[in-house]
Amino acid sequence: MTFYEKQGGTNRKTGDYYLPNLKLDTEQNAQIGVWGLRHKRYLKQHHKVIYYSLLTAGNLNSYLAEIDQRAKLLFDETAKSLAKKENVTEELKSENAMLWLQKMNNIRNRAMEVVNGEVIYR
Repeated sequence: MTFYEKQGGTNRKTGDYYLPNLKLDTEQNAQIGVWGLRHKRYLKQHHKVIYYSLLTAGNLNSYLAEIDQRAKLLFDETAKSLAKKENVTEELKSENAMLWLQKMNNIRNRAMEVVNGEVIYR
């Protein structure tokens, strides 16, 4: 009896060979947004060992979903904080929509840089 069989593994006969009955745990299909996909691409390019370790352990999707959720929260908090600090309010939006739009685009771009630095490349 092999170690594999002692641990509860079973085999099936295919032709002249015995092949192990392997089954991977199916990971929950979590929604992965843009931040999770960016982090996935970063891991694949720069940290292949971590990427393949998460993939083979069946934890990649849940890990990326968590990263995505944290990044969204950080983005929202950063954007709100910057808008409050720079006095970009609904009043400004009703008074001068173009100025409000310019300021909000600037704030969103800066918040995106913060999230990229903190989450994607950590």
